[in-house]
Amino acid sequence: MMGAPQAKTDDRLTGLAVTATGWAAAPRGDALSRLQSMGLPQRRDEYWKWTRPDTLISADVPPAEAFDAQETPIFGGVDRLKIVFVDGVFSAEESDDLALEGVMIERLAEANSDIHWAQGLYGVLEERGQTPVKRPLAALNTAMATDGLLIHVTGKTGKPISLIYRHVSDTSDAILHHVVKLDEGAELTLLENGPAAARFNKVLEVEVADKASFHHVRAQGRDHARRAATHIFARLGSESAFKSFTLTVNGVLTRNEAVIELTGDDSIAHIAGAAMGDGANGAFHHDDTVFVTHDAERCESRQVYKKVLRNGAEGIFQGKILVKEGAQKTDGYQISQSLLLDEDNQFLAKPELEIYADDVVCSHGSTTGAIDETALYYLRSRGVPKKEATDLLVLSFMAEAVDEIEDDVLREDIVSRLTGWLDRR
Repeated sequence: MMGAPQAKTDDRLTGLAVTATGWAAAPRGDALSRLQSMGLPQRRDEYWKWTRPDTLISADVPPAEAFDAQETPIFGGVDRLKIVFVDGVFSAEESDDLALEGVMIERLAEANSDIHWAQGLYGVLEERGQTPVKRPLAALNTAMATDGLLIHVTGKTGKPISLIYRHVSDTSDAILHHVVKLDEGAELTLLENGPAAARFNKVLEVEVADKASFHHVRAQGRDHARRAATHIFARLGSESAFKSFTLTVNGVLTRNEAVIELTGDDSIAHIAGAAMGDGANGAFHHDDTVFVTHDAERCESRQVYKKVLRNGAEGIFQGKILVKEGAQKTDGYQISQSLLLDEDNQFLAKPELEIYADDVVCSHGSTTGAIDETALYYLRSRGVPKKEATDLLVLSFMAEAVDEIEDDVLREDIVSRLTGWLDRR
């Protein structure tokens, strides 16, 4: 018999209706039909067995702590175009002028014309990402997104676009959906940081045309929402590059999904993450679920994920490399590792390779363990105090993931956040 909480959730799904007009009405309606057909995620689903989906979809969401405005802002030393959302609502007063050479930026909530460039992308990559694994929360986002940005990059932008999510209410919901289209040869760096609401569901769809480059650095910090589900869907053209890095520091429950398609020859996709969690203050559960498809020749992909866990924290990694028939000369690399700072933590990993081409180089690996006592002894024997020695070894462990950030300034800012977490613990 279905329990009361699940029945309440199903009632909410049945009652959903698309209210959008103009070009977005059709893709939103299609997404809602997909969602109602597939249903909400269940614990018995293969890719949800280690993360309870009811904690993300329940109608009864625990309140989240509001953002501490005194926190030193990340990326503060970077010259960037700042776009601020407060509890999922665009704040014109706190945002910069949206004009930037080489890019056109519009709000999803205001793009209501009958014809728009985004109608060929909005929900399209999300729908493609539903095969072979169903992703109901992404379909829910496409159908019901309250706002987001439509970013069309026509050239090389002079500075990064920085999306800042501020959270001031403990009851608000946010469903944000961003679409980024990069024309041939275009370049963009997109930064994201902060929470948005007590329950946060965000989708980012990125179309990278031939010879275009997209760089993405995201920080989910101490101020992160209590419950969060994020999705990245990307499609790459020939000789293009997609590189994404996510830092997660604490937060109660976070599930980050990424679905990347390499559809043009000689394209590159790197996706990485560093998570540091302390389960002492209630809980820390962090889930990275990644699916990379090679569907062209001579393409390269890297998945690099590192987690540092303490005080009963839980880390999840589910990563797959699919090499389709004809995707010869594929170079696919995947590594997931955890460092357990005490004995109460748990790291669960499911690395996968599925290969239908015969001329490829693919590898995957997953390890978990404690601090290297030999290395710790070596540092301490040379006068380094135990805490500082431990911190150095933790930063060294994280280095492979953090090094995926190409920009020196952004990389140093991320390292400073990791160092700050170690200082506070």
